[in-house]
Amino acid sequence: MARKTPEVNASSTADIAFLLLVFFLVTTTMDVDSGIYRKLPPMPEKDQIQDAPKVKPRNVLLVLINQHDLLQVGGDVMNVKNLKAKVKEFIMNPANKPKYSEKKEKDVPFFGKSQVSKGIVSLQSDVGTSYEMYIRIQDELASAFVEMKDDKSLQTWGKRFADLTQEQQDAIKKLIPTAVSEAEPKKIGGK
Repeated sequence: MARKTPEVNASSTADIAFLLLVFFLVTTTMDVDSGIYRKLPPMPEKDQIQDAPKVKPRNVLLVLINQHDLLQVGGDVMNVKNLKAKVKEFIMNPANKPKYSEKKEKDVPFFGKSQVSKGIVSLQSDVGTSYEMYIRIQDELASAFVEMKDDKSLQTWGKRFADLTQEQQDAIKKLIPTAVSEAEPKKIGGK
């Protein structure tokens, strides 16, 4: 007598595969690339393109990061921890030192005629700079400008910058503009 071959009931195979797919989609974590939030100026019209403005060397704080993640600020080798204080001192220049940024008188709402820094922080990295170091430097620069704005806000209104009205924030932004220039990475040091 001929034997029947046993059959496997495959009717629920599609259901099991679907449940496994849903399980792995729900439990798997995806790496999300994070970036640096920057509001860039709008692209100029073709007829509005101008040459870069001339800036006195005194008004530029040059921040260099080499391929070995070493930091040089204004010609001096520096630890990242000291960068924020150096930027604040350069931009605010409370003693009006000649090696720090100049100031110009400007009419600012809520403040009247005020001294506003002409200082610019110029960041230049090497093509071999690590991403982590670049982000640390960016964080320190952003933190320096946030602290300067918070200090002025607390001094004037007794509130942090983020807690001010839009008009007050705009006035502080005019008084302490965030002036950071980033150049294309190049070979700064090494071979």
